[in-house]
Amino acid sequence: MDLHKFLLIVLQLSLLNYASYAAKSWEEDDFLKTCSSHRCSKHHGPEIRFPFRLSTDPPSCGAPGMQLSCSKHDTILNHQVLGPCIVTAIYYRHLVMNVIPLVDSSSRCPLQKLISTNLSTDVYRPVSLDYSGHYSVLIGCSIDSVATNQDGIVGPSSCLSLRNNASQFWYLVLPRTDMSTLPMGCEVVAKSIPIPYTYDKNGPKFETFFDKPLFKDRAKGAINLGETPFTWSLNSITSVCQRCEQEGRHCGFSSIRGQAYCLHHGSHVKLIAGTTSVATFIILVATAIYRSLKKRYNEAIHLKVEMFLKTYGTSKPTRYTFSEVKKVARRFKEKVGQGGFGSVYKGQLPNGVPVADKMLENSTGEGEDFINEVATIGQIHHANIVRLLGFCSEGTRRALIYEFMPNESLEKYIFMHDSNTSQELLVPHKMLGIATGIARGMEYLHQGCNQRILHFDVKPHNILLDYSFNPKISDFGLAKLCARDQSIVTLTAARGTMGYIAPELYSRNFGGISYKSDVYSFGMLVLEMVSGRRNSDPGIEKQGEVYLPQWIYERVIAGQNLVLNREIAEEEKEKVKQLAIVALWCIQWNPKNRPSMTKVVNMLTGRLQNLQLPPKPYV
Repeated sequence: MDLHKFLLIVLQLSLLNYASYAAKSWEEDDFLKTCSSHRCSKHHGPEIRFPFRLSTDPPSCGAPGMQLSCSKHDTILNHQVLGPCIVTAIYYRHLVMNVIPLVDSSSRCPLQKLISTNLSTDVYRPVSLDYSGHYSVLIGCSIDSVATNQDGIVGPSSCLSLRNNASQFWYLVLPRTDMSTLPMGCEVVAKSIPIPYTYDKNGPKFETFFDKPLFKDRAKGAINLGETPFTWSLNSITSVCQRCEQEGRHCGFSSIRGQAYCLHHGSHVKLIAGTTSVATFIILVATAIYRSLKKRYNEAIHLKVEMFLKTYGTSKPTRYTFSEVKKVARRFKEKVGQGGFGSVYKGQLPNGVPVADKMLENSTGEGEDFINEVATIGQIHHANIVRLLGFCSEGTRRALIYEFMPNESLEKYIFMHDSNTSQELLVPHKMLGIATGIARGMEYLHQGCNQRILHFDVKPHNILLDYSFNPKISDFGLAKLCARDQSIVTLTAARGTMGYIAPELYSRNFGGISYKSDVYSFGMLVLEMVSGRRNSDPGIEKQGEVYLPQWIYERVIAGQNLVLNREIAEEEKEKVKQLAIVALWCIQWNPKNRPSMTKVVNMLTGRLQNLQLPPKPYV
């Protein structure tokens, strides 16, 4: 094996080893950033960290069923049996937490529910009696005559007997206490009441440094407030986290691997420090390569665009520099639109003509959307197609300058929330006029140019309205040029917007892709205009409604009114029905059954009586 191959293998193994360590390191770092520890009170209260999480944290920050919340400075556990409880302490090393039930905190006898209910849940259960002195005996007496000056007796609490509902005085007593000291008439109510002790690394603290018993101090919380300790258990998570805590480390969780693990703490910092230099070197090399490739890529696109513009000629729309575009757009102060391509700003040419400046900030492909716009509508002058007045291509910065459309897009009026305003603007005769205008514009694209232009994104958003509400087709970023006698075109992928894309663009089983694909989109647009709702409305299932073309077809067949929100004259009903029938012809699944745009214009301008009902437009 030569030196070069040996060095290459060593480098690859080193990188793989580094990647493994780095992946774990970054995973841990990400967990700590996303799931940092919390306290509901700045200086007091238990620390909340995995396997617990706050309700405001992502689910992956805690184990199932171990969600806590903050109520002012209190930490709250919503226990399935006790309801809301204040968490007074959490001892992760020993899997113990002390809580005070809120429902019983104001009761004269908060222990009543603790001894009469099974407190175990899927996650929590009362602590086991594995420590001497960890629990107490609950004694009920008929009179308040117990001497509580002894270390092993705490009380009383006025409660009701569980047997006869009579008043009793309850006391907590250590099991080793001499019961003969209790007066007659006392009885054992419960034999195992857990005491909420504090813990250190060795376990519960039963005595102070000076050997003073802590029973009375801790039992007061139990009998007066109902404070009680719980332990928790969650299969592998519990055992892993307890091992981590015993090793002096905190516990984390990997969403990718679906398992708990021990955080590194100090070793985590060392790992990052040890790998930072390698990571920095790799990042610098990768960044340099990326910048070099991106520069070459941008230069290649720029060259492609410049070659197109050179072939395109200079007699068409004016070419502006970027500094001139900034002046035209008034330094991009007035934004009037936003799309996947970038932003649109209102501007003004030096001669005072208002314009819309479309900045291709998110231009995709190899400059194709820019080239498509300039190539397709740069030479077009039609009343129903928006006019391109100028463009800019300077390095990676590209802009298109159009005539300004003050009434924005048709989409705004079809789906307007103010139904009264929408009804005034889109009355049936106005709808018919707008649909006819769009059809004339599309007819020109398909038949009136030297080359046939297929738009592939006809939808309400791309229909702009001028001062007189005349429609103009816009946005030719997905357009494709083809010969006028070319019936079928080839596409490598479906183009357009969901809900308006013809079925043959998804599957060639429906037929070849052609100008009839635009006809389908036009039909869907008209159906939306007639109904006032989107054909791909995500709320349809909830509303119990049916597919929009099916709904319209069935109402046309039944002779029912298509306008539901107001009364309209018989003449208006005929115009709406005419629009619906034409649209239903346009959305036939078989492209051969769809009319050309020339025929669509004739159908829209002709008489309703001359129209035949189409077949069902759906399967």
